[in-house]
Amino acid sequence: MRIAMPRLLKFILILAGVALLTFFGVRIYDSQRGLPLEPWHKFAPREMTVDELDHADWRAYLDKEAEIFQSVRAHVTETLPEEDKVPYNRYYARSPVYPPSFAQDWNRSYLLLPPSEPVGAVVLLHGLTDSPYSLRHIGARYRDHGFVVVAIRAPAHGTTPAALSATDWESWLAATRLAVREARRLAPKPLPLHIVGFSNGGSLALKYALDAIENEQLARPDNLILISPMVGITRFARFAGLAGLPAYLPAFAKAAWLSVLPEFNPFKYNSFPVNGARQSYRLTDALQTQISRLEREGRLAALAPILTFQSVMDFTVSTQAVVSGLYSHLPANGSELVLFDVNRNAKFGPLLRASAETALSRLAPPEQRTYRLTVITNTDEGTDDVVERVVEANSTVDHTRALGLFYPKGVFSLSHVALPFPLTDSLYGLAPDDTENFGVNLGALPLRGERGTLIVSMDALLRMSSNPFFPYMVERIEERLPATAKLSVKEPIEPVGRTSKPSPSEPLRRPAAPPSRGSGRAR
Repeated sequence: MRIAMPRLLKFILILAGVALLTFFGVRIYDSQRGLPLEPWHKFAPREMTVDELDHADWRAYLDKEAEIFQSVRAHVTETLPEEDKVPYNRYYARSPVYPPSFAQDWNRSYLLLPPSEPVGAVVLLHGLTDSPYSLRHIGARYRDHGFVVVAIRAPAHGTTPAALSATDWESWLAATRLAVREARRLAPKPLPLHIVGFSNGGSLALKYALDAIENEQLARPDNLILISPMVGITRFARFAGLAGLPAYLPAFAKAAWLSVLPEFNPFKYNSFPVNGARQSYRLTDALQTQISRLEREGRLAALAPILTFQSVMDFTVSTQAVVSGLYSHLPANGSELVLFDVNRNAKFGPLLRASAETALSRLAPPEQRTYRLTVITNTDEGTDDVVERVVEANSTVDHTRALGLFYPKGVFSLSHVALPFPLTDSLYGLAPDDTENFGVNLGALPLRGERGTLIVSMDALLRMSSNPFFPYMVERIEERLPATAKLSVKEPIEPVGRTSKPSPSEPLRRPAAPPSRGSGRAR
């Protein structure tokens, strides 16, 4: 035995060493393929530290933000090699997708102020690789109801993808605290405070609300609106840091990136560094640990009611984690989960994966819950028309209501990125309006041709990027506004100190039909 154990240990160590070398070899080989790193993959502007953010006000943040964007212009735009001066490059000053050339650069933080005294405040938190552009339609609706809107750019966003390789989630959360301080300054208590978070912004909104339970110095939100929240992500993200280790050797710098792509989207990064995935995992891990701890301590009762909108099919975040990692822990506090089902039209049926067919039944089996469950799904007639099916908290009986909405032709499901954008969005909309020109309509490209011809994978461009049920989502959010928040005459979405054109969010509806409540049916 004394001889066998050292031999076994030696064998295990050799096996582990071979496996590790194989992993790094494959990772190095894989990272060296594809496009080379460009200036925007190498220059990361300096953002405020957590301590600086916690001691800064809104004006200081905007001043630093202006300095950051000027540094991007100086170190990237003004130093581009000739081969990068192409029309689709967002960092080329003469490109039609160059953000500073627009009436409003939506990569920057902004305020929306109502025409009269505010009746409340809302903080908008965008997603990972994203920008404040993503929640501007929802922000405009809040403003139209008399709310002051604070939309902050999370550190390392809106500038260069390289910035995400030099940031951490603690900075994003510190920026959230700064935004809430500004919201409370503009609309003090007892006026209501809402936080709307999309994707990674959803996890930040929830983390802030949990922190406010434990820290009396933080203003507590009265309502949380989460859109495709990042409550859980793939297990690969836990080990994403290992994938970037070869990047410590200059020759293998590309290993610090999970994807290196052309940057043609004016308000979102296409390239994604390893650190982005790593920080997302760290944030969701801290979030789930805190949820479990506060539940054990019986303190989740202090959490604001949550209204979440989530597609059952989501390639970016775990829909199951939204249910099991968040909603299964919530007390009966008036929270609601709204799930957008796949289009179960018979024309798509044979082409849907089995996992897509059964996703809803796995996420929402028949059982009593402490929260209200709403499912937006096809009518029983198997058409593209959708209905709302609601199961109240502590019930198993559903009630059906016709919405007069429908899936557009050719759409088989929503996606992670689609939910906050109306079909009329000028950049991502399936039927974009012409009030704004951002150089490209990414959501309405009629793609047909040969593979390998475009500069980006067709999968990315075919992904649904706007929401045919956006009008319904807005109506449900507005139900949570106070009675004093009367809808005023719509005005253009115009950030303080900036100018822009309006971007309407008109509903896509069938001819009006009276809503009907179905008789109860067990689920």
